[in-house]
Amino acid sequence: MSGAGKTDQLRLGFMETMEVEGRGHIGGLLITNKNGRPLEFQCTTPVKPNRTQEILFGETLQSWLLGELIGSTLLARVSIKPDMIITSDPNLLELRNHTSIPVACAADAKSKVAEQGGTLRLGGSLLRFHVGHDTDADSLSKQKHLIPDSADLAEPLERVREALAETVRTVFTR
Repeated sequence: MSGAGKTDQLRLGFMETMEVEGRGHIGGLLITNKNGRPLEFQCTTPVKPNRTQEILFGETLQSWLLGELIGSTLLARVSIKPDMIITSDPNLLELRNHTSIPVACAADAKSKVAEQGGTLRLGGSLLRFHVGHDTDADSLSKQKHLIPDSADLAEPLERVREALAETVRTVFTR
């Protein structure tokens, strides 16, 4: 396949986590094509840090748990690797330190944040990138034309949250 064909096959990853009361956090990763059609979905079992981890990680506990531990697990599980990962949780930006795939946090379309290094407006969302990888926005801007300006990047994130909630209902409420 030629390089031009590959560019037209943009794969987007949508990752979210949620807390399951008394059990810890679970995470889900939905891989879609550029039009939002699902290609693959994976979710984790609950992960709960122990008291020693809570003490040792301190303020970095959430980014370690959600971004590094859960995020890396999800990314390793999917057979279709995304060209970028979008989330609504800034803690998941930590995943970018453990992968070569750009990770961005979607902000509201009406956000007042200026579009400069480290941000990119894609569809109806302003994406913020990990501060240590702010050139990701520049590299992804080359594929920006593949996603319509009217695309709602929050909608697939909501599908992931709903799928996680359904998993919790069916698995943990027996």
